[in-house]
Amino acid sequence: MQKLLYLLLGVSLATGCKENASFPVIQQHLARIDSMPAIPQPLQVIDWYAMARRFDSTVYDFHATGAHWPLVWWDSSGHNFPQPVVGLFTALDDQRQGTHNKGMFHEALATMGATLGATLVGIDKSKGLNYVGMLKNYFNRETGWNIMMNNTCPEVALLGGGYGRDWWYDVYPNLLFYAIYDRYPAQPGFDTLAHRIAEKFYQADSVLQDNYNHSFFDYAQLQPKENTICKQPDAAAGHAYVLYAAYKKFGDPRYLHGAIHALQTLEQQRSNTFYEIFMPFAAYLAARLNAEQGTHFNVQQFLEWSFDGTAQCRSGWGVLAGRWNGLDISGIVGNTQDRGGYGFLMNTFDAAWPLMPLVRYDASYANAMGKWMLHAANAARFFYTQYMPDDHETIPQQAAITKGVIGYEGIIHSSSYPQYAHLQAPVAQGDGPLWAPGNPDVSQFSVYGSGHVGIFGSIIRNTNVPGILQLNLLATDFFRDAAYPTFLYYNPYPQTKTVQIAVGNKPVRLYNTVIHDFISATVQGNYELVLPPLTAAVLVSTPAGGTVVKQQHNLLVNGVIADHHL
Repeated sequence: MQKLLYLLLGVSLATGCKENASFPVIQQHLARIDSMPAIPQPLQVIDWYAMARRFDSTVYDFHATGAHWPLVWWDSSGHNFPQPVVGLFTALDDQRQGTHNKGMFHEALATMGATLGATLVGIDKSKGLNYVGMLKNYFNRETGWNIMMNNTCPEVALLGGGYGRDWWYDVYPNLLFYAIYDRYPAQPGFDTLAHRIAEKFYQADSVLQDNYNHSFFDYAQLQPKENTICKQPDAAAGHAYVLYAAYKKFGDPRYLHGAIHALQTLEQQRSNTFYEIFMPFAAYLAARLNAEQGTHFNVQQFLEWSFDGTAQCRSGWGVLAGRWNGLDISGIVGNTQDRGGYGFLMNTFDAAWPLMPLVRYDASYANAMGKWMLHAANAARFFYTQYMPDDHETIPQQAAITKGVIGYEGIIHSSSYPQYAHLQAPVAQGDGPLWAPGNPDVSQFSVYGSGHVGIFGSIIRNTNVPGILQLNLLATDFFRDAAYPTFLYYNPYPQTKTVQIAVGNKPVRLYNTVIHDFISATVQGNYELVLPPLTAAVLVSTPAGGTVVKQQHNLLVNGVIADHHL
């Protein structure tokens, strides 16, 4: 077992980059994260990997018993592609779904999110029933939009979900699809669909030019549209993400140009236009483009817009911070102002998708993202009835119906339901009863949000030190170049802590991008990382004896980039 205290002002311990050892990465600060306590209380980071696998095995069970179960059904309408598909409830007992409305009302946010989540924790959703292939039916070729949408057809779209009138709902399924495509590149037909989506997004960016200040975009007519819904310039980040993924996949320089242009358009906004989901993706893409393409995007600005709750139109959208009646809810994502703050399960899970791999490309945010992820990983358990105290839930008496895998849709400071006004903050609740006539109280339990749990499950592991997490920075870095295993560790304590790390039986040398240096000679088995107070390490497991080369601003080991910013 190796033991080594890496020093932020360190002395080089290995050859290969001594010239950089005296220049550790200066850590950037975000005011919202700085306002959070060093260590959330009460501290308990659950096993998110196990939760994700239990969700999949429990929910995708056609023979599940109990009131309001099963949560899956067959839709044989064959829209867009002549195949039956499986629908997944948005919320427990949602009266729009299942056998209602000819079985056609199911949402891509639910089915794609659950498919991606399961895949990220090692479940092949193309084996047996091919749930991956079923996702093709959300590609709306019958309407001429030729992109993935939240429903399969307009006939049921106005029942909810923002189809064709709320921009983020139309763009986000395409990010989810591309992430799934990255993991199932050989799925029949996916190459064609991915290419057609990229073409539509490139054409849309060309039409929009430098103005994304619209409520939505008609991808059939290639025309921007306005309605009573907020204008959503941050949809540019969604376009940019898909286009850059398409560039990495297909190599078409038009897609690279479109990605850069769309992100530039968003960066030039004079105020924070964070609407729902995309601003953290802008931050990630800014860091990645800066590292891979030599651009100079303002990562800090995008992160401040993501966290600070200063959004315009969708007033207050960002990351919540606070300890309400002894329960720390810091780190959850949603509206920082609505009734004192209202965070959502899906948004919290999904923010980790871009924000964790961001650190690969810009290690100056290792401390900030490490601290945020600790808070989010801790607070997110409160969405689940088994972890939230009963007197902070709207319907704790219905806990058994969740089977331990379905969480409430949100956590709010003061309940938006008059009958629950007596509950003290934080209050676990959901909006399901407001969506459709007859939706019961159990529709506050969010199937669609809970399905995204695999994002957390793929990233977060506990270590021997409570509060110091092992965070996988490759798990959601889709369409990336070759990379070695890369993990972020952040010490939130005012004391030095020693973390036990399993590095495997193959000899490696550990490189820390935060100090631009190797911190070990050859090591295998277990390693003791000694972390100074309030500091992070980003450890890359490079091959022992590998050839180390500095190339422009990158450090390569055996031709693979280990550090993007020397």
